[in-house]
Amino acid sequence: MKVGLGLPIADPGSLSAWVRRAEDGPFTTLAMLDRLVYHNPEPLVTLAAVAGATSRIRVMTEVLIAPTRETPLLAKQAATLDRISGGRFTLGIGVGVREDDFRAAGVDYRRRGRRLDEQMAVLRRVWAGEPYGGDSGDIGPIGPAPVRPGGPEVLFGGFVPATAERVARWGDGFLGAMFSPEEMGRFFRTVERAWQEAGRSGGPRLVAQANVALGPDRVVDEARQAVRAYYTFAEYRDRVAEGMLTTPEAVLRAVSAFGDIGADEVMLYCWSADAGQVDRVAEVLHR
Repeated sequence: MKVGLGLPIADPGSLSAWVRRAEDGPFTTLAMLDRLVYHNPEPLVTLAAVAGATSRIRVMTEVLIAPTRETPLLAKQAATLDRISGGRFTLGIGVGVREDDFRAAGVDYRRRGRRLDEQMAVLRRVWAGEPYGGDSGDIGPIGPAPVRPGGPEVLFGGFVPATAERVARWGDGFLGAMFSPEEMGRFFRTVERAWQEAGRSGGPRLVAQANVALGPDRVVDEARQAVRAYYTFAEYRDRVAEGMLTTPEAVLRAVSAFGDIGADEVMLYCWSADAGQVDRVAEVLHR
């Protein structure tokens, strides 16, 4: 089972310690979430720094709110990060659910799903080296070319059937968060059915996410406060905070349960800035 870490957002200056420890540990991916109207660091900029400080571990957005971005610039940024990382970049992408992000970006919140579909058509065309202007030829290609033909790996996150359809049409796999293993298993099967119905070969990559805080009470308290603040708009914020994995036994059970329902990788998201969590989680995984 592959296990990655979600990086905390409270203190960007502390992330270098996280990155060094994670690179030396058992982890396969380092991820960064995305918001616009919040105090998190910008994920593509941050992950470029992470990629430059590492040599083997993958970097991933989880998830980038693509509809708030200008499509040609996003195509260029993603391809650049893919090149900088030597093909270690995964673009986790989604529609977003917070209206203030869209108001700040000047984008119609109600059209975000349609806008994402339109963006994916453009991204795939740009990454394939085709002119940005399409058949008109009035705007040429946008480089650099990504390492992988057709663009970096794309995983879609979300909670609705349209997410499964996007995975089947445009993506390489699915990212699921805030689901129990039982709920996640049902959605994994939905994604797999959509993939098969679309005539795709092989199967989608399936990634599960769980929130983690290992350490003394202050670490757990800090993490729960950070989660509640991040989800302050949502009625389920307390449920998410209380459902955090806070013991080694809970982490092992979750990783095992997600593996049993077919997850290819489990992302353990850390909300406290205490870098000692990297070593604590690594110790748990070595058991």
